[in-house]
Parts: sequence; C-alpha cells; structure tokens
Amino acid sequence: MLLSFLPSALLITLAIHSGVSVAADEKDKVVEPCTIASSTGSFYDLRKLTIQPHKDGKKANKNDKVDDWHAKGYDYPANFTLNICAPVIGEIDRPIGVDKHLSQNVSAYYESKGEIYSIGQQSTNLTLRGRRLVLQYTNGSPCHADKRRSSDDDDEDEKKSKKDSIRRKSTLISFHCDKDPLATQPSLTFVGASPDECSYHFEVLSKNACIGSEPAKQGVGPAAVFAIIGVIAILVYFLGGVFYQRNVAHARGWRQLPNYSMWAGIGSFVKDVFIIATSSCARFMPHRQGYSTLPVSSSSRGRSNGRGPEDENRLIDQLDEEWDD
Repeated sequence: MLLSFLPSALLITLAIHSGVSVAADEKDKVVEPCTIASSTGSFYDLRKLTIQPHKDGKKANKNDKVDDWHAKGYDYPANFTLNICAPVIGEIDRPIGVDKHLSQNVSAYYESKGEIYSIGQQSTNLTLRGRRLVLQYTNGSPCHADKRRSSDDDDEDEKKSKKDSIRRKSTLISFHCDKDPLATQPSLTFVGASPDECSYHFEVLSKNACIGSEPAKQGVGPAAVFAIIGVIAILVYFLGGVFYQRNVAHARGWRQLPNYSMWAGIGSFVKDVFIIATSSCARFMPHRQGYSTLPVSSSSRGRSNGRGPEDENRLIDQLDEEWDD
C-alpha cells in the first residue's frame, strides 16, 4: 500500500511543481534587448543591425560594418548619423543641450554649422503598432536649440526653471521587411522632420526586419525530466521497501532490501554465467605437452645405429626422469 502510494504522490508533486515553474517562467520572462514577440507568435530580432565597435576598426567578419548608419537629409540642411539599439560608435563632441553624462548615450544626431545636435538617446525597446515595427529615441537636444543659444542674457535661475519644461528632439525609426533576394545591405532613409524640428522620421529596409522564429530557451528537456522521475522513483522504491521490510516484516541485514530473494537469485545467475563463460574459454587455451621432439644430428644418428632396443629404452627412461625433475 505504501509503495503504491509514494510514486503516485511523487508524480502529482512533480506535475504541480512543473505547472508552477512554467507559470513563473511566463511571468518572469525576460525580453532580450532589440527583440520583440507579438501575441500571435511573430518574432523580430534587430540585433544584427546594431553596429558594435571593433578593436582598431577591424571587422570581425568581412560583411560587418565598422561605422554608423548614415542618411542624407536631402531638402533638410543636414545629414544624419544613427545606430540601431545602441549609441553611435563614432566620437562626437558634446551635443547642444545634453548633459555631459548623457553624451555617450546618443544614438542619433546631425551636425549643422559646426554644432552637434542630438535627436535621441539610446533605446532598445521595440514597439509593434499593428504590422509596423518601430523604435523611438527621445530626450535629444532642445527643439530650436540653435536659436536659444543666443539668449545668454537670460537669468541663470530662469534657465534652470525652464530646463525641465522645454521640448526635446526625438527620432522615430520604422522597420520594413526587405524581400529582395539580391539585397545584401540594409538601407536607411530619412523620411522627414516635423515643422518645429522636434521629431525626425526614418525608415529601414532590411531582411532582419522580417518575421523570424524565436530561439528556443535552454531548459530541462523531456529526456532529463523522465531521467529525474526515474531516479526519484528508484529511490522511493528502495527507501520505501527498506522501511516496510524493517518495520513490518522485521527483516534485518541484507534481507531489508525489497525483493531480496529476487536480487540474490540474479547475483547467483550472473555468477554461474561467469563461471560457464570462463570454463568455455579455457578449452581454447594451449596446453603444455609431456614430450617434445629432440633434434637428432647425423653423427648421433650414426652412433645410435649400433645400439639395440634396450639402449633406446634406457634413453627414454632417462629422459622421463629428467623431465619429471
């Protein structure tokens, strides 16, 4: 009764534990930077579009970029430099209106009249709006910062009070799937800016923006689960059997093991098989013979011609005595 109850309780406990673990994994699921999964199962991974700095400007692979993404401004009086989900890797001076400790986190900027204007800080949070995949950078340089820089006569306290209320430049990047089989590199295009020069819109056409499959998370596989259940079941079998044999059957020594007679019979069977196998192999081992042929030279053969049968018998008896010694 006890042995039949323990495995069932064990399986129920494992099932409950597995359900709780799955629920906890779903609740605490960590989203990788620059990736996103939709509720319908679509998965996007833009990490390959991120330009990583390489040592001494050398490429890790021949197709890797070592500089930032660039886009022409066309009718806008400046060109743009961006990185995807990471700060730009090129060295830049301190952007206008950006704190010093935030200067290293600029992910998009443009240069005008010798000044650097940030149009957004680093972000790795992708957003799905319908079928549109977008990435937004915020907290750039103040809007119309080039016009406000000339107002040096303002009181310092007044500037500080206005610092938190001013509008800042931002960037919106829209990603589109490139289905052209001949395309080898993504393309980044400047779409336009808002009239107040506070918002900038870009589009990226890339194969990396196509729907992909989410990589499998490393965890305990079915084989490992069954192995764990098997090990625990064996432990329960032996521990429960010892408990029963000791307290109910009052067995002692090796007889406390469950089904001791069966295990003892298996041990005797293995022993008998081993003896039979070794005995069979012994037949094929070479045996030492009692007599060996002695080489007889021509001279001794001539001398033996004069001997009779008695001399030959004495010689054989002498050889047997020497062999026995």
